Amino acid sequence: MSEKKLIVFLDSGDTLVDESTEIRDEEGVVVSADLIPGAKEMLQTLHEKGYTIALVADGLVQSFKNVFIQHGLIDYFTTMIISEPLKVEKPSPRMFKAAIGSLDLSEADFARTVMVGNNLSRDVKGANALGIKSVFQNWTPRYPHTPADESERPDYTIGEPLQLIELVERLNAELG
Repeated sequence: MSEKKLIVFLDSGDTLVDESTEIRDEEGVVVSADLIPGAKEMLQTLHEKGYTIALVADGLVQSFKNVFIQHGLIDYFTTMIISEPLKVEKPSPRMFKAAIGSLDLSEADFARTVMVGNNLSRDVKGANALGIKSVFQNWTPRYPHTPADESERPDYTIGEPLQLIELVERLNAELG
């Protein structure tokens, strides 16, 4: 298998996990939730194809552990960058820089990175500001689908997780 050059950053809520199904405890930690149809298959396929996958998500560390262990997803991620310990949320560049740093890469590698998320003002805006390719997954009606300005305009739009596989393969091939 040839080495994959493209790095995939993924958000979680309404990108992998259906936020409307989250069950939280009294501290607000998500104890369980359902996945979006196709999310597990997408992660498994990208992992099996050799892609480096990083979680770049806002929330509580324990919430992600609970849901990803529940669904057997935790081992698909090379690294998990979560806002709680960093004390910032996307679109802060620190979230994306932390992910690149934890992969032992440099900011020059942003050019071969794609960020997939459901939120134009966080995922897309943050990626765009750093030269990361942005993919808006418009699966949910819970967040705006229209960019507030050019900084929120995604490079690509998909409707559901399984559509990401073909896009990632195409973008990886373009890297040569």
